[in-house]
Amino acid sequence: MKTNYITSSDIIDRLVSQRNDEQRRVLMRFFKTGPGEYGEGDEFLGLKVPQTREVAKWAVDVPLGEVPQLLLSQWHEVRLCGLLILVLRFECLAQKRLTDNTEAIRSRDEILTLYLRYAENADNWDLVDLSAPKILGRWLLLPTLLGDGSRDYKRSVVDALAESSCLWKQRMSIVCSQMPTRYGDPSWCLRYAAIHLNHPHDLMHKAVGWMLRDVGNHVSMDVLRQFLDEHAHHMPRTALRYAIERMTDEERQYYLHYAKR
Repeated sequence: MKTNYITSSDIIDRLVSQRNDEQRRVLMRFFKTGPGEYGEGDEFLGLKVPQTREVAKWAVDVPLGEVPQLLLSQWHEVRLCGLLILVLRFECLAQKRLTDNTEAIRSRDEILTLYLRYAENADNWDLVDLSAPKILGRWLLLPTLLGDGSRDYKRSVVDALAESSCLWKQRMSIVCSQMPTRYGDPSWCLRYAAIHLNHPHDLMHKAVGWMLRDVGNHVSMDVLRQFLDEHAHHMPRTALRYAIERMTDEERQYYLHYAKR
């Protein structure tokens, strides 16, 4: 029997119909899908992000129970579409007038729970970066009915990601700090930047440096300097370069002198 609402199959069909094999080859090289690379085995349809965003907007009212089928897809763009649907729905529920609305809180928690359940399926840096700040990061700033609703409980949620053996969960734990930082709270970034400071993967070095740069840009350059004064001497050079990007040339040279070789 035909349903009267959009299904995951409808969404997948719309995305697959826009397949572009030439663009697909470009994306598979860009996202390092070769043997031994971080995106090994990932499959692309060849869509550009704006195309996927358009489908997500069209499908935003799909029943939440349909979204896992998108997140489990072999296709990168289908997984991205599922994540963007969650982002759009969470943002709608995070409007100021709904901050303390009990039903909105329950719905945000439901989206967050689903997001974390399928976190390993956000298995490339773009999937993490386009979703973690706007779902998990925004959730850190809002009331929740999960756990005891405290800051300590929220920290335990992010700690679990940071302590995971999964690279993409680890990246979520630092990238989600972007939203609190931009609302004036750098503590999340500073905590997870310190935890991941000596991570072996270059993707984490870039993420740590990027989030630290945001602290300088959106909170205080002095807060960033305090962190660097303590850690610059053992930071990976990539992380440090990202972090100091907006500093004066004189300051950049000062910190690079102490960078980990």
